[in-house]
Amino acid sequence: MKSSTLRLTRIASVLLAMGLVAASFANLKPAPGPIPDPKLDASAERADKEQVAVFAGGCFWGIEAVFEHTKGVTDATSGYAGGVAATAHYDMVSAGNTGHAESVRVRYDPKQVSYGQLLKVFFSVAHDPTQLNRQGPDSGTQYRSEVFFRGDEQKRVASAYIAQLQAANAFDRPIVTKLEPLKAFYPAEGYHQNFARLNPNYPYIVYNDAPKVARLKQLYPQWYREDPALAGR
Repeated sequence: MKSSTLRLTRIASVLLAMGLVAASFANLKPAPGPIPDPKLDASAERADKEQVAVFAGGCFWGIEAVFEHTKGVTDATSGYAGGVAATAHYDMVSAGNTGHAESVRVRYDPKQVSYGQLLKVFFSVAHDPTQLNRQGPDSGTQYRSEVFFRGDEQKRVASAYIAQLQAANAFDRPIVTKLEPLKAFYPAEGYHQNFARLNPNYPYIVYNDAPKVARLKQLYPQWYREDPALAGR
């Protein structure tokens, strides 16, 4: 699929009328402010080794953009997780029946940012964890909220944090984020990588994703980096 025909339904939802854009924002309701730090976090025993986390929460362009601007992240790559290699292609995933979710693989330096801190960014900035199988203007299981954990430790930390946020009533609706072991991650097509940085004036980016990066800078300036970590760096 050519980049000029990318996400036609998304573009239409933005350009048809400003009212539709407003409706998209009405559906996207992140926490009103900073949420609690996780009480349980990953061990620092492997702090000398680069770690990997995989998150899904709507269009991967926005998730990637947020983590590209998070300190300690060394690489953020858009891709697919939850399905098999044969269907890890944009035109197939977009049909919503492959089992894949649009996802982002985050490589990070645990000496600078912890897994728990990445979860905090994911839940409070990168997406709305209370939306079931949708984010903003996008709907379908491929846009679900999900943490693909790598090992028992990530599973424990993510599970505990979701329970903590629920108990604290951090959101006005229940969290619907799924947890699933990561079986494989398949990088998306090249034209999806670094999309927000390369296309800052693209309507979908302007209305849906740039505000997420601005929110990261506003809520967590200590974690914000102006110079993004790019896919494939």
